Amino acid sequence: MREDAVNFADEHLVPLVDAGLGNSSYLVDLGDGRALAVDASRDIRSLRAAAARRGLRVAFAADTHLHADFLTGALQLAADDRATVLASAAGRRAFPHTALGDGDEVDLGGLTLRALATPGHTDEHLAFLLLDGTRALGVFTGGSLIVGSAARTDLQGADRAEELARAQYRSLRRLTELPDDTPVWPTHGAGSFCSAPPGAERTTTIGAQKAANELLAAPDEDTFVARLLGSLGSYPAYFDRLAEINRQGPALLVTAPGLKPLGPAVVRSLLASGAHLVDARPVEEFAAGHIPGAVSNPLRPAFATWLGWLLPDDAPLVFVLGPGQDQHELAWQAAKIGYDRPAGQLAGGMDAWIADGGTVDTISLVTAEQIGDRPVLDVRQAAEFAGGHIPGAAHAELGAIPAGAPTTVDGTVVMCGHGERATTAASLLARAGSRDLAVLVGGAADWARATGRALEDGS
Repeated sequence: MREDAVNFADEHLVPLVDAGLGNSSYLVDLGDGRALAVDASRDIRSLRAAAARRGLRVAFAADTHLHADFLTGALQLAADDRATVLASAAGRRAFPHTALGDGDEVDLGGLTLRALATPGHTDEHLAFLLLDGTRALGVFTGGSLIVGSAARTDLQGADRAEELARAQYRSLRRLTELPDDTPVWPTHGAGSFCSAPPGAERTTTIGAQKAANELLAAPDEDTFVARLLGSLGSYPAYFDRLAEINRQGPALLVTAPGLKPLGPAVVRSLLASGAHLVDARPVEEFAAGHIPGAVSNPLRPAFATWLGWLLPDDAPLVFVLGPGQDQHELAWQAAKIGYDRPAGQLAGGMDAWIADGGTVDTISLVTAEQIGDRPVLDVRQAAEFAGGHIPGAAHAELGAIPAGAPTTVDGTVVMCGHGERATTAASLLARAGSRDLAVLVGGAADWARATGRALEDGS
């Protein structure tokens, strides 16, 4: 990579990684007290902190596409910082913005941002080439070229997946015409359900991808399409809602999100009228005692993904937290995917519930040695299951359980990779009528080590 590009990135580019969603946004120091934000999430806490450390005001907020996995923070930056929103004209956004088409340029005050039409992940997708004069400092590729792959093309519906995959092929070929040493700054990365492969690297270069990206190595368009479509797994249900909300413009946050305290009697009343109860405590605490019917979703980086996949956004949600858990972190995670109106949290937690005479359910946690001949249900993603699972295990992805609500054989051990997803699945299955469930502490590799037996692969 050119030394000038390396120096620019080291001195002026701040990647901001959301490990839970697997995405990166970027803050670019423009050198005059102003900044450019690219693909900022509605949860702009880390961006605000990075800007404050450098004494920057965000003057421009660019979105590469209509995001499906998080609400944009561009409108909030426009309201709070008077930032100019930069986005594709083809996106028909229903709020004030500078509408850009292919080849349009924006003067950032010394640097230039050039829009490159790169449809595929979405119809209106843009990449943004950052220029210093005629020198390319790097390209923000959003959901077109990503490290080791290209983002999924089925978010507009399965019937358009192939059409958009062919558009993605042409977009990636266009990007590879940039010099090999051009830095590539994608939005989607490892952990994203927008189809990023596993791996630690979140930025790359054009040349590195030409050398290592299997999709770019495809000998022709048909092979590219087959490889891309063949790599697509399931994605969270809330993805189908957010793009349109981002087109209309998310509601502005006047105050930081939080949770209202609710007494046990109020919680009972809400549950009786159709509210959902989400227990955000760690697995061990949920297993030791939880409110009957509660859905387990431990507060962790992946909390928002599973909240949006499993719980409705149009029904009241009541949360149970444990001692020391941050209700503001939970509320921010919910808000970044559009869950703006939580009913609140159980004041005093489980101690208050029990003191008020509330009933409690438990669930068993078992080790690999304790499974014995009990039936096993593996709730990992299909690719994880195919990569190695306990012989004879049944399979149902966690995200499919609410729709199918299968009733398991009594005594089933539910498992995933570590225990969090399995506990969530067990809570959903118990709510649907399954009994005597247990959760495996650990995953398939732990079982193989404990038993000395080989895992099966394949679906």
